Amino acid sequence: MKEAHPYRALIQPVPEETVRPLWSVMIPTYNCANYLRETLASVLVQDPGPELMQIEVIDDHSTHDDPEAVVREVGKGRVEFYRQPENVGYIRNFETCLQRSRGHLIHLLHGDDCVGTGFYNKLQTLFEQYPEIGSAFCRQIIVDDQGHWKGFSKLEQEESGILDNWLERIAAQHSVQTPSVVVKRAVYEQLGGFDRRLLSCGEDWEMWVRIAAHHPVAYEVEPLALYRDRSNSLTKRSVRTGQNIRDVRRATEIIRDYLPLPAETTNKVCDQAGETWALWAFHFAQEAIIRGDITTAIAQMREGIQCSHSLKTTKRTAQLTLKLIKKMIRQRLQLNLSLNMQKS
Repeated sequence: MKEAHPYRALIQPVPEETVRPLWSVMIPTYNCANYLRETLASVLVQDPGPELMQIEVIDDHSTHDDPEAVVREVGKGRVEFYRQPENVGYIRNFETCLQRSRGHLIHLLHGDDCVGTGFYNKLQTLFEQYPEIGSAFCRQIIVDDQGHWKGFSKLEQEESGILDNWLERIAAQHSVQTPSVVVKRAVYEQLGGFDRRLLSCGEDWEMWVRIAAHHPVAYEVEPLALYRDRSNSLTKRSVRTGQNIRDVRRATEIIRDYLPLPAETTNKVCDQAGETWALWAFHFAQEAIIRGDITTAIAQMREGIQCSHSLKTTKRTAQLTLKLIKKMIRQRLQLNLSLNMQKS
């Protein structure tokens, strides 16, 4: 019997007597019912039937909306619904998704994301062509709160198939969003659930690295998943305190311990990851400076500096520090002017 990991759920095998479909589309939700209609519709339009696909919404005890009503309305009895008896947090809600899945292939589709027509056929083809893979993903379309396209994830390679040197690439830079990824249930049973030490983000990146450390990964070049970059997501809310960067820095430390690479290569890859996270932090700091949010800017710069001391990030730190000082001086001058006007 497998030993339980202190920070990862043990995903139990499906009981032998269970009739298993090929697919489990597991949809975790929390206060996002206004997006759930679109999510469900994108799956149901390519539904191969209950014999081949389980579709279930797992709600983390939403308080601001009624996802069950949306499931009844859109699913019309086709979609299963489970509500947590209390709010358990997003990582444990993911664990429930994995535990309740019955299919051989699991698609964890967040309740505010979508898939394009052809997603399941194209990803299934990859698993049939390359039975040795542990997971597969496609290129992603990034959309905003309203569903408007903002851009595409980078093209990982020119043709669909198994990715070359994928472990070093994914360990150095997070380029894969959850709605684009399909994982064999047997792989989750082998490796466990998402890491509970990550509080706001980075849990998906750590998982994709962990899978790549144990199995080949395949790629579909066609962009068939829509990732919603929400302004009020948990990750975005964590920006003000810097928790987002603390999480990804912790994730980098976690993956360093299990990367099956020579020490020199591991150090190089983790240094590259650190630079990536530092530049991500400085991007948020730049946005905060522009809108005059000094607290967020300082939090992001403080955390970003701890991720990397490369020449590139050091120069960026100096640039942002100057901009921050100028913004603080302007705010002080504006405040003094306002106070003087009130006195007069």
